[in-house]
Amino acid sequence: MTLLVEPPLNNATNYFPIGVQFLFAIGFVVVMMFVTHWLGPKRKTGDKLANFASGIESHGDARHPVAIKYFLVAILFVLFDVEVIFFYPYAVNFKMLGWGGFWAVMMFVSFFVIGFFYIIKKGALQWED
Repeated sequence: MTLLVEPPLNNATNYFPIGVQFLFAIGFVVVMMFVTHWLGPKRKTGDKLANFASGIESHGDARHPVAIKYFLVAILFVLFDVEVIFFYPYAVNFKMLGWGGFWAVMMFVSFFVIGFFYIIKKGALQWED
């Protein structure tokens, strides 16, 4: 009686096709960069070097100060948007997680609610400036 021994799942030969594909991808990128640089036009005119803003003529300097409130609102949006993303795994597995999962999610939400009241108290969302 002959026993068939299956190869282990995590040996190097299983990762060889991924490595070959990775090398081909890197090689393709490098070759394309050299080919476009070699075959591309070399003339540098004022029109080619000018900034393009959707066909609108640019005027003035782009380096004027922007209120920090815009950045603060963007960061807060990302923060609360990521919070919503974390609700999906809970919604999918809420029966399996049981009461322990429920209380963990309540603790998670409470941290964000406390943070939300903190930023309101600090006036981060007031635009009177």
